[in-house]
Amino acid sequence: MLSNIRLFHSSRITLQGGRSVHLDRARGRMVLMSGFFGLAYILMAARAFDLSVVQVYDGFTPSYAVTMPAPKPAVSEVDDKRLRGKVLDRNGLVLAASLSMVSLSVDPSLILDPQAVTAGLVKIFSDLDKADLQEMLAAKNRRFAWVARNITPAQQAEVLKLGQPGLVFHDASRRIYPQGGLGGQLVGYSDIDSHGLAGVERGLSAPLSEGKDVTLAMDVRLQRVLERETGRAISEFSAKAGVGVILDIHTGEVLAGVSLPAFNPHDAGNASVDQRFNRLTLGVYELGSMFKIFSTAAFLDKDPRGMKATFDAREPLKAGRFKISDYHAQNRIMSVPEVFMYSSNIGSAKMGEAVGSEGLQEFYRDLGLLDPLDIAVKEVGHPLVPSPWRDINTLTAAYGHGLSTTPLQAATAVAAIVNGGTAVRPQLLMQKDSAQTKGMRVISEETSREMRELMRLVVTDGTGEKADVPGYELGGKTGTAEKPVNGKYDKNALISSFTGVFPMSDPQYLVFIMVDEPKGNKQSYGYATAGWVAAPAVARTVEAMAGILNIPPVQSLETSKNFTSDLRQYISTEGGHHD
Repeated sequence: MLSNIRLFHSSRITLQGGRSVHLDRARGRMVLMSGFFGLAYILMAARAFDLSVVQVYDGFTPSYAVTMPAPKPAVSEVDDKRLRGKVLDRNGLVLAASLSMVSLSVDPSLILDPQAVTAGLVKIFSDLDKADLQEMLAAKNRRFAWVARNITPAQQAEVLKLGQPGLVFHDASRRIYPQGGLGGQLVGYSDIDSHGLAGVERGLSAPLSEGKDVTLAMDVRLQRVLERETGRAISEFSAKAGVGVILDIHTGEVLAGVSLPAFNPHDAGNASVDQRFNRLTLGVYELGSMFKIFSTAAFLDKDPRGMKATFDAREPLKAGRFKISDYHAQNRIMSVPEVFMYSSNIGSAKMGEAVGSEGLQEFYRDLGLLDPLDIAVKEVGHPLVPSPWRDINTLTAAYGHGLSTTPLQAATAVAAIVNGGTAVRPQLLMQKDSAQTKGMRVISEETSREMRELMRLVVTDGTGEKADVPGYELGGKTGTAEKPVNGKYDKNALISSFTGVFPMSDPQYLVFIMVDEPKGNKQSYGYATAGWVAAPAVARTVEAMAGILNIPPVQSLETSKNFTSDLRQYISTEGGHHD
C-alpha cells in the first residue's frame, strides 16, 4: 500500500513538471510577440511624427513630395540650390538680387474636402479666385498645381494651421530690384522662376543662373542725374520719349544709360510695350547733324586740303531730283570750321562727296555705325543702311539723313573721334583692364585734336552755346533731324539731340541726350531744335557730374576760348549761327 502511494505521488510530480515547462514556453513566446508588436508600434509612431512634424519644419518639403509629378522647375529650384547672382553697379550698389522664398503647391488627389480647403486658402490669399481654386482642388486626376508663389512667412504659418497633407511647400526665390526702375531697360527683369527676360538679366543669364555676380559699368549716381535731366527735357518740351548716355570715351564704359519712358521691373508684366522698349540699344534713328562729326573727321583725315578747304554754300545742292539746303542758310562760301559750327548741310554733303562713297562707307563701318552692336544685352537694333548705296546716299549720309543707327552706336563712334582716334566698343560691364577695350585706329591723333577744337567752337560760337559750362571746356554738336513719316520727312516731328564731350583739352567723358518729337514752348520762342531742347539738358548733366565725381574746373571761359584760337582765322565775321 505504501509503495503504491509513493508510485502515484511520483507520477503526479512528473506530470506537473512537464506542464510547467510548456507554460513557461508559452509565456516567453507571448512576451516576445508583445515586444515585437510594441517595437513596431514605436517605429510607426516615430515615422508618423517625422512625416507630420519634423519634416514639415525642416525645409517645408515632405518626403512624399519627391514622388509627386511636378512641372519642369527652374534650375535654381531643383538642380542647383544656389540663388541667382546679383547685378551690381560699379560701386557695389545692388541693382538686382534674389531672396530665398517659399512657394505653395497642392496635390488635389490628397484633398478630401475641397470646399473647406478652398475657404481656408482664400482667407490666407485674398487674391485667389474662389471658384477656380475649388475646381482645381476637386480635380482628383491631377497630382500637382501651384496655389501661390513666393509667399510670406505669416502666410506659410497660416497654411500649416490648416493641417492639410496635400498642401506642399517648395524652396523658391524672388528677384528684387532695390533701385526700382532706375536703368530698367539695361538691367532688365526676370519672370517668377528667375528666368531673365530682358536687359542684362537676359543677356547674361548663364553666369547669373550659376550664382555669379555681375558688375555693370553703370554708376547709379550718374544714372539718376541723367534720367532726371532727360526726363526734364521731355517734360518741358512735351516730347514723346528720350534717350541719354554717359560714356567713358577711352574704355567705352556706359556709366549711365537712359531710355524714357521707363518701367518698374517688379511689375514688368503691366508695363506697356513703349515703356519696355530700349531706345538706347534697340531703337534706330536718323540723328541728323550729329553725323557731321563723322563726315568732317573723314574729310580732314583723308583730304590734303584739311582746314584750308572751302565750300560754296550760296545755292542749294542739286543731285538728280533731290535738293539739299541749309536750315538757316549763310549764302556764302564757307570754311571747314564754319560748315561745322553753323551746321551746313550743303558744306557737309560736299565733304562727303570729296571723301567718296566707298571711303565714307568704310569709315562709318570702322566706327561701328553700320553693323549691330555686340554687347551684354540682346535688345539690339540693326542699323538701316541704304542698299544699294548710291552717290546721293553719300551726300545725305554726310549730314545724317537716309541712315539710321542706335544712339549708343552713334555716341560710341563720337568717342572714337575725340579720344585720340581709336575705336572703342560700348561696354555695359565694368572693365578691369582698359587696354583690352582699345580697338583699331580710325583717324590720326592730329585729326582727333582738330575735331575737338571744332566741337569746342560749336559751343563757344556756334549752335551749342546753351550747352556751355564755364570752366569745363565742353565741346559738342547739335543734331536736329526730321523724322520720316509715311515715306516723307515731317518737319513737325523732330529728333533733337546734343552730344557733349569734356574737358576738350583732355577729354574723359561724353554725354548724349536725345529727345523724340519735342514741341516748342514760350521759353524757346517756339523752337524745338537741339540747341534749345537737348543742349541745356547736357549742360545740367555735366554740372551735376562735376560735383558727383569731384571734377575740378579746368580753366576760365576766356582761357577756354583760346583752345580754338587757331581756327578763328578760318571764320568770317559775316556769319551768324542757328540752333
